[in-house]
Amino acid sequence: MTTEGSRWQPRERTPGDTNIQGWGFDLHPQVSFISGGLIILFILLTLIFKEQAEAVFHTTQELIADTTGWFLILVANIYLGVVIIIALSKFGKIRIGGEDAQPEFSTFAWYAMLFSAGMGGGLLFWGIAEPISHFQTPPLGSEAGTGAAAQEAMGIIYFHWGLHGWGIYTLVGLSLAFFAFNRGLPLTIRSVFYPLLGEKIYEWPGNLIDILAVIATLFGLATSLGFGAQQVNAGLNFIAGFPDNIVVQVILVAIISGFAIISVVAGLDGGVRRLSEWNIYIAAVFLAFMFLIGPTQFILDFFVQSLGYYIGIFPTLSFWTETFEGTNWQNSWTIFYWAWWISWSPFVGMFIARVSKGRTVREFILGVLFLPSFLSFIWMSCFGGSALSLALNDVGNLPGAIQENMATGLFVMLQQFPLTSFSSIIGLVLVITFFVTSSDSGSLVVANLSSGGKLDSPVLQRVFWAVIEGVVAAVLLLGGGLNALRVAATTAGLPFAIVLLIMCFSLYQGLTEDWAELEAKQLTTKDLGENKL
Repeated sequence: MTTEGSRWQPRERTPGDTNIQGWGFDLHPQVSFISGGLIILFILLTLIFKEQAEAVFHTTQELIADTTGWFLILVANIYLGVVIIIALSKFGKIRIGGEDAQPEFSTFAWYAMLFSAGMGGGLLFWGIAEPISHFQTPPLGSEAGTGAAAQEAMGIIYFHWGLHGWGIYTLVGLSLAFFAFNRGLPLTIRSVFYPLLGEKIYEWPGNLIDILAVIATLFGLATSLGFGAQQVNAGLNFIAGFPDNIVVQVILVAIISGFAIISVVAGLDGGVRRLSEWNIYIAAVFLAFMFLIGPTQFILDFFVQSLGYYIGIFPTLSFWTETFEGTNWQNSWTIFYWAWWISWSPFVGMFIARVSKGRTVREFILGVLFLPSFLSFIWMSCFGGSALSLALNDVGNLPGAIQENMATGLFVMLQQFPLTSFSSIIGLVLVITFFVTSSDSGSLVVANLSSGGKLDSPVLQRVFWAVIEGVVAAVLLLGGGLNALRVAATTAGLPFAIVLLIMCFSLYQGLTEDWAELEAKQLTTKDLGENKL
């Protein structure tokens, strides 16, 4: 894809040229030791000053949300707008990996991996807890507990789990895939900034970018792992009477991390791909089961109406900042979500990039942006719609259960329908496998970042980062539970939001130069053909 005289000639130099190797590790010293040191310092301080840590987490969450919430809301719209414009432009014809590149994975396997890594476990935790929470306290003015509140709740959850979130993943994934496979640069976040920084991506500016990426990824993954442990604990309490407390949740984090380590050792194709595909199979069966035993007609009607409501209110919600309401509802919801999506974006984006070679830019954007969003809407309508149907008919006191413990939502809802034991076990298995998939694929990505962009980092290095993810999740649970998980995602996401904003411009520059080279190549080929004639 490079042309003679292009400043994009493949370079032998990589961030990993100065790596420290030995004892089963291949470490980029600055990225590995600084990011690892900061994370270990956080772990120690939280454990030593546990009571103070909880207060600090709460204050930090409020401070960030109150002062920078408007920024996170604005940039989420910018990211989405950029990827849609690129998809509709001439750049959509560019193929990731070059004109002759072919996809390494089938379309089904591709979708399965990006969906499982991107949000699978979160749908199970928030798919019932969130709509019921909004149903009880509608932020947009509907009367609580009414049909209008149910419609508002579903529109908001579509907003939080739809195009804006996947737009963030699309931007990062496309940027990484393009600069790695079309420009021959290492598969690491720093490479995206080559049009702006040039050779300095191999120096301290590039190191700083990758350090931020490692920290954001670790805390984003730890947040999800903590939510997963809470939900698994709630399921075990419901099914088998296990105690529901922090100690059990920490043990569950260790067990889930252990499963992730097994998958990490098996590798991308043998572990992550197969587990992702099985996740999709089990999730499809679970979705069909819920659709059939739940209020089927209500689900169908509610899906169509909620989709229309979401489309109608989309512009308002996208830029809403509670300016005149005098409330702080968004601190715990929209602002937390955008920061959480952003903190996950290095991990999910890099993972999607790694499995997307051979797709065109337009195929990549449309596939990553729209299909997962639509599948999320279907899932939310089925499970969230069933939960709202119960709440509207005052069956099972689901709102009260969720107010007491959000993690119990799925299992309390399943209790109201036939085959409760069977469906609860399937739900529990799915929660575990989704979070195992996120942990193992996240470990692969962090190991990649800490090795300077090498695609095949040592197994021991991947195992190390899987262990660190679990330790951070456990520490967050010990240091403040749900609030600590929220603040971890928000704090990690804020600085990386600025990185993504610069990434928009850098991606545009790279695509512009690539398109110019393609046009020059086509003109040269045309001239040669005419001369032969």
